[in-house]
Amino acid sequence: MIVAIASGKGGTGKTTVAASLTRVWERPLVAVDLDVEAPNLHLFLRPEIEESGPAWIETPVVDESKCTHCLACSALCQFKAISVMGSVVLAFSEMCHGCGGCIAICPEKAISAGKRELGEISRGYAGNTEFLMGCLRIGEAMSPPLMRQVKSRMKNIIEASGRDAIIDAPPGVSCPAVNAVMDSDVIVLVTEPTPFGLHDFKLAWEAFSPFGKPMGVVINRAGVGDREVYSFCAEKGIPVLAEAPYERAAAEGYARGRVIADLSPEFRNIFVSLHSKIFELAAGTLHKEAAHA
Repeated sequence: MIVAIASGKGGTGKTTVAASLTRVWERPLVAVDLDVEAPNLHLFLRPEIEESGPAWIETPVVDESKCTHCLACSALCQFKAISVMGSVVLAFSEMCHGCGGCIAICPEKAISAGKRELGEISRGYAGNTEFLMGCLRIGEAMSPPLMRQVKSRMKNIIEASGRDAIIDAPPGVSCPAVNAVMDSDVIVLVTEPTPFGLHDFKLAWEAFSPFGKPMGVVINRAGVGDREVYSFCAEKGIPVLAEAPYERAAAEGYARGRVIADLSPEFRNIFVSLHSKIFELAAGTLHKEAAHA
């Protein structure tokens, strides 16, 4: 099972939930930080990193001695990463999305594969939990290509070891967040009972609902704000999987890089219950799909 922990905005406690859920997970697990622009799951799980190396994206290199300036490559590229201006061919590596289309379409085979560094991928262990993390290179504009490489390694780990996966997704509802949740079996949204929390929670629910994945919510800092989040969940039939209370001990633990589930038996029980409800959510949805089929 692949569980994506997501949120409509930053600061809701998404990584807190991912780290605590990792701590109480009963089956073999790989914890994956896909928030590659600002990864911080490692600050809580503190894994021993066993290997780390650069990730690359394929970019075009043009041999102008072979080019006939037919414009096929520039007509294909929707991102203008390669342009033909008269007898001059310009390749803009930083704009390339790495599809390889220009290389495939060139009739003269004048375009070959170069590469641009995207960032770094690290792998290790936090206890018995395997750990995988991507970190985007400073100045790199596109995170989805790096995220896809991290996900490819995650799938290899799952296929080789049969582990479940918990993904700490990027916040928000843009391309990186969608890329993170699209291959998951269950989506857990983390929100807080405030007007801002509700606004961005609605955006996340609307963005991820078309995938048809089982989806539930964890309400963090429960006890502050209002009840509007609960009303929206009741209206849309979104199950509330857990509530984490607003307590000073949790804030202090977070500030010290502690996993919240380790702070007290009460906190641990919240995430043990969440673990069980995630499996119930997945099983219930699978049952509905089978009945519908």
